[in-house]
Amino acid sequence: MLETLAALLAAAAIAVPLSRRAGFGSVLGYLLAGVVIGPTGMRLVTDVDQITHVAELGVVILLFLIGLELRPARLWVMRRAVFGLGFGQVAVTALMLATLALSFGVAWPGAVVLGIGLALSSTAIVLPMLAERELLTSRAGRDAFAVLLFQDLAFIPLVALVPLLGGAGMPDAVPWLSVAKGAAGIGVILVGGQFLLGPAFRAIGGARSPEMFTTLALLIVVGAAALANSAGLSMSLGAFMAGVLLSESEYRHELQADIEPFEGLLLGFFFISVGMSADLGLLASAPAMIGLGVLALLAVKVAAGAVLARIAGHDLPNMMRFAFALPQGSEFSFVLFAAAVGVGALSREQSEGATLVIALSMVATPLIFAASERLLIPNLGRAREPEYDAMDAEAAPVILCGFGRVGQIVGRVLRMQGIAFTALERDPGQVEVVRRFGSKVYYGDPARPDLLRAAGAETAKLLVVAIDDMQEALRVVDVAKRNFPNLIILSRARNRHHAHLLRDRGITRQVRDTFHSSLRLAEFVLESLGLPGDRARRAVALFQAHDEKNLLETHAIYRDEARMIQSVQEAARELEQLFEADTIEPR
Repeated sequence: MLETLAALLAAAAIAVPLSRRAGFGSVLGYLLAGVVIGPTGMRLVTDVDQITHVAELGVVILLFLIGLELRPARLWVMRRAVFGLGFGQVAVTALMLATLALSFGVAWPGAVVLGIGLALSSTAIVLPMLAERELLTSRAGRDAFAVLLFQDLAFIPLVALVPLLGGAGMPDAVPWLSVAKGAAGIGVILVGGQFLLGPAFRAIGGARSPEMFTTLALLIVVGAAALANSAGLSMSLGAFMAGVLLSESEYRHELQADIEPFEGLLLGFFFISVGMSADLGLLASAPAMIGLGVLALLAVKVAAGAVLARIAGHDLPNMMRFAFALPQGSEFSFVLFAAAVGVGALSREQSEGATLVIALSMVATPLIFAASERLLIPNLGRAREPEYDAMDAEAAPVILCGFGRVGQIVGRVLRMQGIAFTALERDPGQVEVVRRFGSKVYYGDPARPDLLRAAGAETAKLLVVAIDDMQEALRVVDVAKRNFPNLIILSRARNRHHAHLLRDRGITRQVRDTFHSSLRLAEFVLESLGLPGDRARRAVALFQAHDEKNLLETHAIYRDEARMIQSVQEAARELEQLFEADTIEPR
């Protein structure tokens, strides 16, 4: 067993970083690692069942973490996307794939299982793939998450319904003993979670005892899974219920932080076991059949996803992102197929073929998605970029460029003072959100001279650049200074380097992100440590004055790294001397 563990860890440590560095994500690395060390590769691990049972805990913990995220308020906000788009994706895709399986001679129970199982997509692949490209907050990312959430919710009843597709059909009589055991198991989990978990956390002192907290967190997951299993239910159902019960707990974040490392490692082992169990001999003996299966799965799911996303109102780039993110099979499909084989709804040969198709689709998806992001999406974005709004507002003394967190606060203060302003925002999604809350904002690129002119830049007094992207903000400043020299420009600065670049352009009235809020927080920290309020304010004011003076003095040398390092060191010593002098001064 020790040699097996060493082989698993070594394979993951080598393959996963290489896969992530190549831009294909970690799951592909785990799958390939399993193929290399498995029975069809180097044969470092030949008994796949030896790690499968342990690796299945990764799926169990994943369901627990999904339950932790499933707060009722969040689910209610996402209800349309989750239950509308999510149900549509599963139902339409399952129907298409089941029909395809029937046409190839699969009996209807097996076709139903294959259709449903292949319709599911991999949460462990899609979310990291979108997160690595900062697409989770895009329209495609939000809806992909909603679909995955619906699939995670649907998985539990789907596994429970699989026995109905077995050869025995519906039972002649209700198995009351099994029903009672299942109900009792659910009741124990619900009642125990409601009344015992809170006192248990308080008894170990909460987060003040980290090792005991982690022990209790793992006990909750494994215990809930064991209770459900002993009651004849899915282990995943027990862990999921435990997660939902704790979703509103004050310990939720600590639980998530403690459990996630185990989930990542065990889920990685799960994907390695999938790679090891992939029957490459079957691929060698029937390459055309397996290849056709992979192509059919990808084509059907991409087509269904694109149509549903279009119906949901996605623009072309988001529609294609949504479709290309979800074509692979799911880690839950393996569990579903195993249950179907156990009750006779699916033959072992069919399950092995479908498992290989899913594994290959998991390998293909990161490659397809990366290719679409590099070659397809940029061209679609340029071709279908929405038209900018026509300006119909009266001339206002202030133009706000960027209406995100900073721009909205400035705008609210101006509105409270009765000062008119014209807001320009380049992100159409942000414009849509802001307009729903009643704010008037125009969709447009503030770096276009004609748009600034239409917004009243020739007669306005102030241009406030509140854009969070540094290069875009500098471009707006350059365009405004060149075309509207009488316009006073105030700007947000992302950091010290951005502040220096703005000063190069003559923009002296600027505010660095988080600077003033950090000073205010530092003042609270000093007061909380017992310093009198006047001393805390004096210390913060001294630091602020020194920092702003240093920023001005280093502007002439900020491009010279060696001189900047020396200046920073000198400034630190000077600041220490100032604080020492301030401390010994009589009050």
